[in-house]
Amino acid sequence: MAATGGTKTIITAFIANLTIAVAKFIGFMITSSSAMLAEAVHSFADTSNQALLLLGKKRSQKLPSAERPFGYGRERFFWAFVVSIVLFSLGSMYAIYEGIDKIRHPHEIESLWWALAILLFAMCMEAYAFRTAVNESRHYKGSHSWRSFIRRSRIPELPVVLLEDFGALTGLVFAFVCVLIADTTGNAIWDGVGTLSIGILLGLIAIILAIETKSLLIGEGALPEQTTKIESAISGSPHVVRLIDLRTEYLGPETLLVAAKIEFRDDASSSGISNAVDAVEHEIRSVEPIAKIIYLEPDTFDDQNF
Repeated sequence: MAATGGTKTIITAFIANLTIAVAKFIGFMITSSSAMLAEAVHSFADTSNQALLLLGKKRSQKLPSAERPFGYGRERFFWAFVVSIVLFSLGSMYAIYEGIDKIRHPHEIESLWWALAILLFAMCMEAYAFRTAVNESRHYKGSHSWRSFIRRSRIPELPVVLLEDFGALTGLVFAFVCVLIADTTGNAIWDGVGTLSIGILLGLIAIILAIETKSLLIGEGALPEQTTKIESAISGSPHVVRLIDLRTEYLGPETLLVAAKIEFRDDASSSGISNAVDAVEHEIRSVEPIAKIIYLEPDTFDDQNF
């Protein structure tokens, strides 16, 4: 499930963002609204981000090689991190720059109703993409909160697209309200305020994504409930006296590395130890199927080292 998780969400977001970006850019040409231009740049950036996420999923499927014996699963973590940088640089920084410039040098908004109509269209498209991301994420979220899901998820595409779509939808609301206020009050500074708000929002989202994807890229272990299941599978085996040490790390969203030191029963022969190791590996995979790479080291417990 982890290997394919997020594909529908990414493709939906890609199509929605590309359509929205074209509509917003046309809207900017008609209205000269800086908020509309910032939103157009944001949507083009989001479109490129979806393409990068799809590239990461494609590259992660390459077979292991002598140079990469554990495979290319971390490609997905890397490209998700790149997306957070693109969102910050192209989305946030540009919108902040444009917002400050328009506050200092206001420009009257033209063709208000065109602007509002395009923003409403974009809201509908973005809401559909956001709903798709929410629905697909629910399967992995379980009973945890959304905040916890973003921190716990080992599938980088879902939190990235979820937060991107949330930021885009909220940014559209900012743009819609500020364009309306600018026209009602006759004060074009509000258009710049909306643009600046969008930039700050995107910056905050980009920072959150960078922190979470950086953590995945460096290396994260199994979730607490996964660790508990693996420990129980090892300790509950009739071949095992005790689990001495356990280390885990995600090599990709669908590949978990498990390494453990185990004290096996003394009455086992060399062939018996080999059979015991195979049996424990089978029990680990039965409770955690994504534990595809397992190293078990027979050892003797020494309480002076623990």
